[in-house]
Amino acid sequence: MSKGLLETVISGEGTRTSHGQVVLALGQAIVSGEYPVGATLPGDAELAFRFKVSRTVLREAMKTLAAKGLVVARARIGTRVTPRTAWNLFDGDVLTWHFHAGIDEAFLRHLREVRLAFEPHAAALAALNASEAEISNMMRLAVAMGDPDHTASSLANADLKFHLAVADASGNPFMRTVGSLIETALASVFKLSSPASGRERIDEVARSHIRIVEEISRRDEAGARAAMEDVIRVGHDRVHKALATTPEALSTS
Repeated sequence: MSKGLLETVISGEGTRTSHGQVVLALGQAIVSGEYPVGATLPGDAELAFRFKVSRTVLREAMKTLAAKGLVVARARIGTRVTPRTAWNLFDGDVLTWHFHAGIDEAFLRHLREVRLAFEPHAAALAALNASEAEISNMMRLAVAMGDPDHTASSLANADLKFHLAVADASGNPFMRTVGSLIETALASVFKLSSPASGRERIDEVARSHIRIVEEISRRDEAGARAAMEDVIRVGHDRVHKALATTPEALSTS
């Protein structure tokens, strides 16, 4: 992605290359169901004319979509949309397209469940493996979340930096690969209900993240795990409360 999901959701899309524009347009069309599972995409000549790109650019775009699991090319058949079970939901672009297609409560629930499967364990591992420098950096990031001048965008980005720092401090490189998933979850939370709307809520967010670092600093695995679980659940509870009063907020398109 040319921009992270948090930035594109809150601030808008950035400029893209011809290749990126084709991938974006077709990816969004597939995820939204404009091209349903099993459908064959238009031929190269039609798509090249539509996007005003060369066939070389188009072929590279199709390779990108295939790498994300969205399409498969078959000789004499064409390029077909694959079943959703084949889509790489850990891919940042695929998650972005899901978000813009319109998320629902099931989508949010699935994000919460996967975050609860990964991030609390990352925090527990950080309690075991984090260096003093990493702990100092995490505390700096947590404290920075209490800045009263935060906008929804700046607080969301501060939150993302913190959670990715915890993943890094876990010492397990696989934890860092869930970064796009974390970013999507935070984008949904902050887009639908940002704590930046009030001083007290910002303070609460900062305190809850500082608690994670304190538990990590004490090398308390169980405490770090519980503190991270609390942060994830509180964030998603905030979204569900917002949806109870403004259910139309689920539409992001």
